[in-house]
Amino acid sequence: MKRLTGLFVLTVFCVFAAGAAFAAPVVYQLSDNQPGDYPTTLGDNRFAELVKERTDGRIRIDVYHSAQLFDEKSAIEQAQLGGLAFCRVNAQPLSDFTPALGVLSLPYIFRDEDHLWKVLNGPIGAELLGEMEANGLVGLVYYDSGSRSFYNSKRAVASPADMKGLKIRVQQSKLMMGLVEALGASATPMPYGEVFTGLQSGVIEGAENNWPSYYSTSHYEVAKYFTLDHHTRTPEVLCVSKAIWDALSDEDKKIVRAAAVESQEVQRRAWKEYEAKSIKAITDGGKNVITEVKNLSEWQKAVEPVYSTIDLGPKRDEYIKKIQDVK
Repeated sequence: MKRLTGLFVLTVFCVFAAGAAFAAPVVYQLSDNQPGDYPTTLGDNRFAELVKERTDGRIRIDVYHSAQLFDEKSAIEQAQLGGLAFCRVNAQPLSDFTPALGVLSLPYIFRDEDHLWKVLNGPIGAELLGEMEANGLVGLVYYDSGSRSFYNSKRAVASPADMKGLKIRVQQSKLMMGLVEALGASATPMPYGEVFTGLQSGVIEGAENNWPSYYSTSHYEVAKYFTLDHHTRTPEVLCVSKAIWDALSDEDKKIVRAAAVESQEVQRRAWKEYEAKSIKAITDGGKNVITEVKNLSEWQKAVEPVYSTIDLGPKRDEYIKKIQDVK
């Protein structure tokens, strides 16, 4: 009897152990370079929650924010190799690997925010995400990154003519340098961390960024003239390694993609709240001069020559026309 009891216990233990091993979740990593409370990270977290819920815990995605794993370029490279499952990166560095995505960074390509999201969440946006697959990535969904506008310490800017001669800090990129020069200003590449002292000392007279960055860096204190021209609206992209994607079942692919799409709502809402806090803090101070550009036609015409200098791949003209034709 003792022997049978022991055999029964052993059998139950083996079945339990096998079941436990079988139920162990598949764990993937998601890399984001922004802080834990940043809108993109909040979107990442919602995505991970939905995948876990809808797979009954079979798939778990651990989110690593603040570049704990990789910077954006390294994250893209690791995901291409299959060494990283998921990453949230900006479309601009992605365009170094998939040139067609560069169309999303062209100056004044989007008339307004409504136009942007009609493109991103429509057939054109889906087609552009599909372009990434030839380069080892699968694009799942776009996240909001706001729009970038100019600010300076010298004068209110309402037209390209007002930009003439201003020394504007730019990122070290052909696109941004071309944009600033086309508007008649002097493009001055400079590390981001040096912009405040550069503005303060007069080494530069202006820069460009979104509302939250204008506020969080205290640039608004040394460059009080802010021009809402929204020259670029480059989105963020949530991606998965194609090697990882191809290994998923069709059912799990549907779950992952649907979860990504649904997470966009949380991320976009978080961005709006984040942006609104910055706007309120700046405008409540009453010291900044905010100029909103109502008609972009003059600005768009000035930068048209820049378009031909950017490598967008063989579908350049097709994508530009498709985006401009969206009503």
